[in-house]
Amino acid sequence: MHAAWYERTGEAEAVLEVGEIPDPEPGPGELRVRVHVSGVNPADVKRRSGWGGIAMEFPRVIPHDDGAGIVDAVGPGVDSSRIGERVWLWDTRVGRATGSAAEHVCVPARNAESLPDEIDFAQGACLSTPARTAHQCLVTGDGVAGKTVLVAGAGGAVGEATVQLARAAGATLVIGTTGRPQSRAIAEAAGCDLVLDYRIDDLAAAVMDATSGRGVDRVAEVDLAANIDLDSRICAVGGTIAYYASDSAHKPVIPVWRLLSRTIDLTPVLLYNLTGPEQRRAASDVGRWLSEGRLRSTIGRRFALAEVAAAHTAVEQRTFGGNVVIELA
Repeated sequence: MHAAWYERTGEAEAVLEVGEIPDPEPGPGELRVRVHVSGVNPADVKRRSGWGGIAMEFPRVIPHDDGAGIVDAVGPGVDSSRIGERVWLWDTRVGRATGSAAEHVCVPARNAESLPDEIDFAQGACLSTPARTAHQCLVTGDGVAGKTVLVAGAGGAVGEATVQLARAAGATLVIGTTGRPQSRAIAEAAGCDLVLDYRIDDLAAAVMDATSGRGVDRVAEVDLAANIDLDSRICAVGGTIAYYASDSAHKPVIPVWRLLSRTIDLTPVLLYNLTGPEQRRAASDVGRWLSEGRLRSTIGRRFALAEVAAAHTAVEQRTFGGNVVIELA
């Protein structure tokens, strides 16, 4: 099969290779998927680059956690009726050497969710990391039904999904922050009531004005280090800051007394640490909202597998709006 891989960390053009390797065969409890589209996320490029000292887990890694395609074989213990099923994949590469940047990939059967016929594979390849991260940012604690939400980076892949899922979960006010015109358009289309430009707007004043001085009940944060001071000022008493990423270039000063005096929760979100029931709930809710038409992803760039290095560079440079995907079929 045709696949992309790397055998050392470093710059995309220097370490990513594309070539032919043997087709994998599903083991017990596994199924094999003919990948139609592979999703590329920041976590994928960070692992490949060795960001933050990330080391190689295996001698050779086929990257990418996210993907979508059709089941074409099953291993022992998996119902053969799944052959021919359209699926989207989650945590494809986690704990394994083989991700979705290949024509075929084998995964545990539980990591392949049914993809409705009316949803194309590119949409399916954008669900696992962005949508499940968004879901976890919103469902912790007592959720967001009837509450107000601020989505930092609302024009990004996770941000766009968070805005839509906040709406689906019953939030009454959704505010987004962006920094580029194309990101603003994505955030508005996703359903933000108010979109603020973090480069020029007085974010604290605008958020407090929009919430009549109360602040937001929940912040979904893409860069905790850069925004912790702002978040602690605009979060309502008893609110939650759910953060799923941070910029290592910042050295944050944690406003401990402000967080304490307002009883604000700092909640980390990392998909790889979810329990089995949490994983199941995330996949189920995302699948349901997808089927109901409440969740759609903007596809910003499409590449062929031979262009995998360019796809990684596009994610790193962030000069576009929407998700990056690689089309294999």
